[in-house]
Amino acid sequence: MEETSSNDLKLLSTEERNPRTRGIDTVSTLELVRLINAEDKRVASAVEQEAPRIADAIDRIAERMKEGGRLIYIGAGTSGRLGVLDASECSPTFGVAPDRVVGIIAGGYDALYKAVESCEDIPERGAADLRELGVDRLDSVVGIAASGRTPYTIGAGTYAREEGAGTIALTCNPGSSITEAAEMTIAPATGPEAISGSTRMKAGTAQKMALNLLSTGVMIRLGLVYDNLMSNLQLKNAKLRRRAALILAAEGEMSLVDAEQLLEAAQSDLRTAMVMRKAGVSFEQAIKALQASHYAVRAAIQSLQG
Repeated sequence: MEETSSNDLKLLSTEERNPRTRGIDTVSTLELVRLINAEDKRVASAVEQEAPRIADAIDRIAERMKEGGRLIYIGAGTSGRLGVLDASECSPTFGVAPDRVVGIIAGGYDALYKAVESCEDIPERGAADLRELGVDRLDSVVGIAASGRTPYTIGAGTYAREEGAGTIALTCNPGSSITEAAEMTIAPATGPEAISGSTRMKAGTAQKMALNLLSTGVMIRLGLVYDNLMSNLQLKNAKLRRRAALILAAEGEMSLVDAEQLLEAAQSDLRTAMVMRKAGVSFEQAIKALQASHYAVRAAIQSLQG
């Protein structure tokens, strides 16, 4: 089992003491908010520096998913929770099956709402969780660890690589141990936190931004976004049905009432409604084209317009 010593922590930029926020407990509430916000402003540029590696990861993941693979996030603590959050939002947003984008957190469900920190110290548990999931060469595994030294996540990455899966490390400490367990690394260098070592802050924000880019980029590459619209949105509640009608009305150049009627004719499936409207075809024709295109709306429309 790998352990992180106090000397190791001194080498991690995310654990350093931040000179810009010294005395934060003595200033006014407004000033402390401004100090923390000033640190937050550094996050976007740190993520921007990783754009080429994020783009490379998107293409690699998308290619594997086109062959039937999955996108799997795994991590502990805040990093694990962020992975589970991003994974859980892919199905309703992009219409992808829930088992195609998976989030795993050390300690399981309980760790989502309370700290189960001891679970992150055992690399074998990370490997076991991926083994239980049946990870193989078609899958892409993103190990998320702000420090880059989490044994659970390193163990998962090492196992995934041995099984031939695509492996990506997402950390905020370039050159940390997790980078050795992955084929490629995304490492926004966010530096010391406003509160020393509290990586739920800048590091967590950077991880959330990177995960948003990864999942959204992959779904675009898979054709599950039409133009800049959530064409594969799942209509699970009144708010989403209203949003779908507004999308269809705007893109289909029709009234909201007509859009609602078309959605009803399309059995409350926005993808089908869009293909019916844009290609001028029946429900049955739209369904057939969507199935052939793996539910990529643009590809389905183009196949019908031929």
